[in-house]
Amino acid sequence: MTPNIDPVCGMSVDAQSGKPTHDYQGTTYHFCGQKCRIKFEADPYFYLSGASKRQPKSVTKAARYTCPMDPEIIRDHPGDCPICGMSLEPMEPGVGAATIELADLTRRLQISAVFTLPLLVFSMAPMLGWDFHHNLGGQVEAFIELALAAPVVLWAGLPFFRRGWASLRNLHLNMWTLISIGVGAAFAYSVVATLAPSLFPQGFRGHNGRVSIYYEAAAAIILLALFGQVQELRARSKTGDAIRALMKLAPETALRLNADGSEYSAPLANILPGDHLRIRPLDTIPLDGVITQGHASIDESMLTGEAMPVSKTAGSAVTGGTKNGAGSFVMRAERVGEATTLARMVAMVATAQRSRAPIQSLADKVAGWFVPAVMLSALLAFNFWAFFGPSPAFVFASIAAVSVLIIACPCALGLATPMSVMTATGRGARAGVLVRAATALERLALADTLVIDKTGTLSEGKPSVTRIIGLGLGDDEILAMSAALELNSEHPLGKAVLLLAEQRQLSIPTVTEFVAIPGKGVSGRIGADRLALGNGALMSDLGVSVTSPEVRELAELGQTVLHLARNGHLVGILGVGDTLKANAASALAALQQAGLTIIIASRDTPESARSIGAKLGVAQTLGNMQPENKKRLVQTLQADGHIVAMAGDGVNDALALSSADIGIAMGNGSDVALESAGITLLKGDLTGILRARKLSTALRRNIRQNLFFAFAYNTIGIPVAAGALYPLTGALLSPIFAAAATSLSSVSVIWNSLRLNKLQL
Repeated sequence: MTPNIDPVCGMSVDAQSGKPTHDYQGTTYHFCGQKCRIKFEADPYFYLSGASKRQPKSVTKAARYTCPMDPEIIRDHPGDCPICGMSLEPMEPGVGAATIELADLTRRLQISAVFTLPLLVFSMAPMLGWDFHHNLGGQVEAFIELALAAPVVLWAGLPFFRRGWASLRNLHLNMWTLISIGVGAAFAYSVVATLAPSLFPQGFRGHNGRVSIYYEAAAAIILLALFGQVQELRARSKTGDAIRALMKLAPETALRLNADGSEYSAPLANILPGDHLRIRPLDTIPLDGVITQGHASIDESMLTGEAMPVSKTAGSAVTGGTKNGAGSFVMRAERVGEATTLARMVAMVATAQRSRAPIQSLADKVAGWFVPAVMLSALLAFNFWAFFGPSPAFVFASIAAVSVLIIACPCALGLATPMSVMTATGRGARAGVLVRAATALERLALADTLVIDKTGTLSEGKPSVTRIIGLGLGDDEILAMSAALELNSEHPLGKAVLLLAEQRQLSIPTVTEFVAIPGKGVSGRIGADRLALGNGALMSDLGVSVTSPEVRELAELGQTVLHLARNGHLVGILGVGDTLKANAASALAALQQAGLTIIIASRDTPESARSIGAKLGVAQTLGNMQPENKKRLVQTLQADGHIVAMAGDGVNDALALSSADIGIAMGNGSDVALESAGITLLKGDLTGILRARKLSTALRRNIRQNLFFAFAYNTIGIPVAAGALYPLTGALLSPIFAAAATSLSSVSVIWNSLRLNKLQL
């Protein structure tokens, strides 16, 4: 059932729309021609955007949640990760920041500070000359400290205890296991000492005869743990800045042109492929498409990182999120919604930030053994001080055990790799380097061999006239006559001829009696002259001799040769080929200087491949490389012990890209190539490989630094907490200082990871 009246604005669908229906991916869309664009269904219909919020449940994507530190955990509801205890975050791009958890823990931190600060004053009072025990009495002081500590431990620390219990129940021991046991033991011990001190034997009493209480230590540990968690959540939010910045690049509306020439501002969700949009000066381009009218100078720095504007004319592709300059033009939308380059960038960055670097597996194995080892160390420390320590032995034993549990908390170890990966992938996105998997980014710095496809990677990937040879005529005259013949042709080689003629602003003569000969060329008449333009087969049919050194030379270089004959005589030769990218030679030289061995694998003839290699300064070139040959080349190099990166852009490169240790796809390439690669260079610029390699090197260095921070604190802290310095200082490390050291370890890892945001690429 298709209504004739738009229920939003009441206008007739058929009367107001020059194109009442639009079929797209099996769905018929109907428009009224105004700001409404509605998909009608019998029951129910729903609006694509704007006019109504009604949507059938079938089109609502179910939310999924994952752990930022353990991305293999995926749930259909929010909660805590069963492995590390961290709150699960939505998997949808741009929603990853745990804002609700951050607000909750910030409130708990603020309230904890209100109760903990006076509690610390009570504990430090003797050092300040205040004797609350003498003025209030020991039991009164203990009950006051209990009243101050209870809200901090039992309410503010509740999320930590919940995670700790989950870790024990699931047998995934982690940082929350240590914190919950340490704080819980200190607080429970103190509560019993307050309510029933007579239960404790002499070994648990100090020189003043009282049982020691540790409310201030339990509360301070919770306060410091909350502080560390708040800092971590804020830092994780900053790693999502790249995604949010990308999402903000696209405007919310586009200026859509109607069939009658009128225009209106429509939400992006209302734009369909084939729609024509007007882009005004300084507008942000809303979607991917092609310019149909006008010209512009486009800022494509979001793709390439380069601030220099790119000139665009009719027929040029434009990308959503890039910014128009002073010109105005009309574009035809081609990719909309999740298919746009910008949407794919956002999705790819979000996926990469949840992926795991290989080194994370090592950290996970270490953490799996580390927590039980810490618990054993705490037990050994308790027994040592309980049996061999000075009086009160059990007080010393309790302090040592709790301090070991707290200071050895492996939260920094769990953050070391994921924080670096999240920050590095975001930084890469801003430089036009999209990472699909952290594995590819981490390994790129180790690659020693780079196999590069020619077409679309080293070359522009489209035909152009590279050489004109005149046989008695000038170059422009040959080009003008050839362009006149190709004016009515749809062949890609003909378009290359026409493009060069337009660039040279040549006057193109009129052709009559035009004939297209399939597989051979075209012919026609200009004035009294009979002309033909085509391959050797066409010339043979016309009885025109084409043997010449120039033709052989062009053929050896892999060029397509077009012969121009006039009245049965050869008057010109055009060489059409794929031109090399302007920066190809300099980029390859820089990559070789960086230690990579370059191998060019081309489908051209071996002679053409060697010629290209000579121009680019690459010694190893291979021709006649079919997809299977490229894959076999990669596997052979790997078998010889090389770490191989493969750069390509076409469907024929997909096999080699997926087989290589690191697949690098050019962003202007085929979807199959993009899906097969671990890294995508948005603009297809070879200098992007240099940027990606620099980012990879920085990532590996940053992860090593983070692991050092994590292990250094624990390596030094555990023996100190166990009492190694007691013979020198006569005191044990307070659990409060142990908690401060743990928080400092985590903060060090967080802020070291965020330094990657400032990396110059």
